[in-house]
Amino acid sequence: MHGVLAKMVPIVEGIAKTYGSNCEVVLHEVVDSKMSIIAIYNGHVTGRSIGSPMLGIGKKNVSNKSRTEDIFNYRNVTSDGKVLKSSTMFIKDEEDKVIGCLCINIDISSLIVVQNTITDLVCTDKRMEKKLENIASTDVKDILKNIVEQTLSIEGKPAKYMKKEEKIDIVRKLDKQGAFLIKGAIDYVSEVLCVSRFTVYNYLDEIKNAK
Repeated sequence: MHGVLAKMVPIVEGIAKTYGSNCEVVLHEVVDSKMSIIAIYNGHVTGRSIGSPMLGIGKKNVSNKSRTEDIFNYRNVTSDGKVLKSSTMFIKDEEDKVIGCLCINIDISSLIVVQNTITDLVCTDKRMEKKLENIASTDVKDILKNIVEQTLSIEGKPAKYMKKEEKIDIVRKLDKQGAFLIKGAIDYVSEVLCVSRFTVYNYLDEIKNAK
């Protein structure tokens, strides 16, 4: 075993112990384009042991000598159907020659089942959400309309014939009822009272300053 690879063995064990039994960590030696396992932990994930070959996808990448960049988080599937999240990291000697690979294969099969279950549970009907939004919006507008109409009925005359003081009084009564907490109330009240929205703001300022 190359000296550089020998120093990697404790790292292989450490990674495997850190991430648990579903995480297979493998150290491959590359000699004359042949790749075999020289250290492995949690080999039950793929059913391999020392001397076994590299998995297909990893082997294909290593065989491509023009590619020596590390490959992270690619998908692998074992012969018995396990889905793996895999990463392959190249190990080079002092002359920058690839002498081995450190491979991590995490069995995510059960996590995929959990992911699909959670997706089903949190899935909502967007069309229904939009419908409810429209219903809620309509309800709020109706509430605002009713408040304004009831307040105007007390005054007993159309807004067109009201004096400024009477309109301020209407705004005061609406403010006490919380009408202006409703979105769009300023615009609606200004339209009903036949004044600009800025005038309604001015009325509110006068009411506030008079307190």
